[in-house]
Amino acid sequence: MKSNVALELKNITKTFGSVVANKNVSIQVKKGEILSILGENGSGKTTLMNMVSGIYYPDSGEMFIDGDPVTIASPKDAFNYKIGMIHQHFKLVDVFSAAENIILGLEDKNGFNMTEYVKKIKEITDLYGFDLDPYKKIYEMSVSEKQTVEIIKVLFRGADILILDEPTAVLTPQETVKLFAVLRKMRESGKAIIIITHKLHEVLSLSDSVAVLRKGEYIGTVKTAETNESQLTEMMVGKKISLNIERSEPQNSEDRLVVNKINCINREGVKVLDDVSFTARSGEILGIAGIAGSGQRELLEAIAGLQYLNDGEVLYNNPKTKTTENLRDKTPIQIRQLGVRLAFVPEDRLGMGLVGNMDIVDNMMLRSYKKGKSAFLQRKSPKSLAEEIIDRLEVVTPSTSTPVRRLSGGNVQKILVGREIASSPTVLMAAYPVRGLDINSSYTIYNLLNEQKQKGVAVIFVGEDLDVLLELCDRIMVIGGGRVTGIVDGRTATKEEIGLLMTKTADEQKQDKGGAVENE
Repeated sequence: MKSNVALELKNITKTFGSVVANKNVSIQVKKGEILSILGENGSGKTTLMNMVSGIYYPDSGEMFIDGDPVTIASPKDAFNYKIGMIHQHFKLVDVFSAAENIILGLEDKNGFNMTEYVKKIKEITDLYGFDLDPYKKIYEMSVSEKQTVEIIKVLFRGADILILDEPTAVLTPQETVKLFAVLRKMRESGKAIIIITHKLHEVLSLSDSVAVLRKGEYIGTVKTAETNESQLTEMMVGKKISLNIERSEPQNSEDRLVVNKINCINREGVKVLDDVSFTARSGEILGIAGIAGSGQRELLEAIAGLQYLNDGEVLYNNPKTKTTENLRDKTPIQIRQLGVRLAFVPEDRLGMGLVGNMDIVDNMMLRSYKKGKSAFLQRKSPKSLAEEIIDRLEVVTPSTSTPVRRLSGGNVQKILVGREIASSPTVLMAAYPVRGLDINSSYTIYNLLNEQKQKGVAVIFVGEDLDVLLELCDRIMVIGGGRVTGIVDGRTATKEEIGLLMTKTADEQKQDKGGAVENE
């Protein structure tokens, strides 16, 4: 009789040099079960699943599929054992259709018959409730459609064990509900599903059981129905922490940044910002919500002087001089010379936020080297700042002289956010400052943003998690297709309301703006 346990790991250990990523980890997932894997940054969740999917090979330990011992030394081995992993960053060819991406890499001795392949793809979509056009090109798809292609790709190859890494990170609430409905149907059909996620409320609503890792070691598995957020957080961190964001009322708010009808056309000739207008006030957190690629990044870069604006104005009300400056068409250096401190935490932390080959102290100096009074750089102050950030944000690093590229993504993010906040800005713009951070570190960042708000800083926060936006922000502005589709009160709005604003079509936006659909 075959085992009901689809996948079992026993005493799995993996090291990278002197770093122990996983130590004697033992977990199992049953057929017809959804297992969530939780843990702080660097706890070894993704490393563990990369061994299951054949990307890494364990130093020691055993793996069992359906009760039989197996060796998985490559992704091909994983496919042979019917294991499929859907990564957070999709691996699709943009100019190919959904069907072409799904069959890409397959060997077929009988020759390729696209009609038969499409028929099989439709059988899979009908069985689980997916919504997908097999002939649609990837570049024409939304993020959720691309994710659907990735999931169907592994199902097409016969996967019975599915691993999803942060599957809801870039989905709207409505898309998340659809995904969860599909995953539940997969569970009912006997699939074993493993989800890596940071969102505790999703863990509790979707999974059957939760396995917790801490610093590479297995802490335990609990049934979802018998646990709660506080217990899971304590298992992850090893101590009780508060999961409440203290949202204070704005005090003495003044218009700090007034954006009037700005437009931006990128190098490809696409209008990425279309008549965007809003006001950011001191002592307030303004949240920005939107599907990935809706113009959030371009908006923040335009304000920071990193993106050319075709027209419109960005007015900054200087609290010291009581004057108003138009920041449009000024370089980032000119903006700083005006006394404007627009601290910007970009989405691409190593691409444009930090220099990977430089150590932590040198990355702190990037903000202040021009202030030197001689040809020699002063390292004492940046070193103190680096030590303070490492201590306060619990950055895991051998020393302040460690190159940033050697740190985990979450620890890189902590350094970047800490450096920007330490610059004492009057306007703080943070794009996805907790992306990739565990729950404990995330709440530390939320509290730091609240501290800035209470100091009178105008905080602009671009986030992916709508629950956090609703709990943290005073107002929430929604962007769709480069346009502002609505601004709501963070205290009274709902996730559903924001989700609908995020998915407004261009025609609906025009109706709101002009009362009727304009002729193109």
